[in-house]
Amino acid sequence: MKYFNPGLTGLICIFMSWLFLLNHEKLIFKEDFFFPFYNPGKRVLIVYAHQMPTSMNGSLKDAAVTELSNQGCQVTVSDLYSMNFEPRATRQDFLGASSNSEFFNYAEEAHEAYKKGCLSKDVVEEQKKIQEADLVIFQDKSALLSFTTGGTAEKYFQKELRGDIKYILWPLQHGVLHFCGFQILRPQINFAPEHASESKRKEMVASWARRLETIWDEKPINCTSSWYFEK
Repeated sequence: MKYFNPGLTGLICIFMSWLFLLNHEKLIFKEDFFFPFYNPGKRVLIVYAHQMPTSMNGSLKDAAVTELSNQGCQVTVSDLYSMNFEPRATRQDFLGASSNSEFFNYAEEAHEAYKKGCLSKDVVEEQKKIQEADLVIFQDKSALLSFTTGGTAEKYFQKELRGDIKYILWPLQHGVLHFCGFQILRPQINFAPEHASESKRKEMVASWARRLETIWDEKPINCTSSWYFEK
């Protein structure tokens, strides 16, 4: 049987190397001295909603998975189409009988089901993913949006929001996510990729991947009406 005997000098070198790593974990892994784009322990959730894996959204999702995985992040994708995820708010979101059999109020039922631990399995699973994530990316046909669930701030850019898109982003980002405690990053919007040239679409994907290289350094937007409507 072949084996490697490093000798006393080699063992001392190995031991000192491990000691250096342990004592300088912050230097190496958090201040990016040796690995400038390595983020071990970061959890990313991509909520992906497109029925075609070969679409632009599919390419953007794949680029995000590749780049963030290369950084050492743990990436989870919730592919809503392949999961047959029910997007409507219905009675099926709760287990057991309704608290009010005469009148169904979704908000009240959700509150009661949460307290009793009676939310449906698919809802609980997605809630758990969000709770564990440091970065959440919502990617669909309308826009590519990113948010953080606390701690470090994250995500993407568009210096000018075109036309009515700001009226879509305002209720979603501020009225829903920011209200629930998310820190909001600028949206990444690729306008009309179906009408763009092949080279332009490739640049859209490459631009997204480049942005993700430094995503953990981004600051959240000032999620107020002035950010959306006074620029």
